[in-house]
Amino acid sequence: YVGVNPAEARELTRLLAAVISRLHTFSGVAIAAINGWCLGAGLECGLACDIRIGEALCAGDDLNMYVGVNPAEARELTRLLAAVISRLHAFSGVTIAAINGWCLGAGLECALACDIRIGEAHAQFGLPEGRVGLLPCGGGTQMLARQVGDGWAKRLILCGETVDADTALRIGLIEETVSAGQARDAALTLAEKAARQSPAALAASKTLLHSNRAGDLETGLAREREAFGDLFAGREAAEGVAAFLEKREPQWNHNRSRDER
Repeated sequence: YVGVNPAEARELTRLLAAVISRLHTFSGVAIAAINGWCLGAGLECGLACDIRIGEALCAGDDLNMYVGVNPAEARELTRLLAAVISRLHAFSGVTIAAINGWCLGAGLECALACDIRIGEAHAQFGLPEGRVGLLPCGGGTQMLARQVGDGWAKRLILCGETVDADTALRIGLIEETVSAGQARDAALTLAEKAARQSPAALAASKTLLHSNRAGDLETGLAREREAFGDLFAGREAAEGVAAFLEKREPQWNHNRSRDER
């Protein structure tokens, strides 16, 4: 799924939201494989539902979709993405991300919304939005620090670092690494274990585990969306996106006042 325009991006995001809403009708286990194409399965009493999600939400946003978009449209896209992330995070079953490639931007945010992440040895992880004058708008500023701590969250977001699977495992970004081509099987094996749990006990335990995290995630997500919209309306986002698409270094004005940005 390449060359996503704003209308297609909205439709893709709504489709993903609808799929996740459908999963909420099941009390089983959900598998979400994050890569250029995604596979998902909800498992309960033999039920299996495959989900295929476009590349833009998995490897990361296609920046072409921001060309010619006004701030109001950008805020709408971030609102839709945040709704998807919130629904995925709130799913009462177990969600396992099987990651077998680049997992950047919104792709990593989808993975962070899952309960468990399994990465293949060649997988790469990052939130590089700052390189184009934007910020993670699907919960990255809120969920990453809760997962790996402030230090590594700041390295990935503020310094734009990308980490490999071994580093991701070491810092707690993922829970397991496997050989190439093995992530989905590993996720399914783990899902079978979770499927033997009492659905009611599993849901109650997950609710308590989420409540144990400090801070109000929804408030943080709302602030993140507002900050993204403010940045998108500024000059630096336009320069950053243009530089990326033109394959050149962005020209930042570090002497410019914040109001001018």
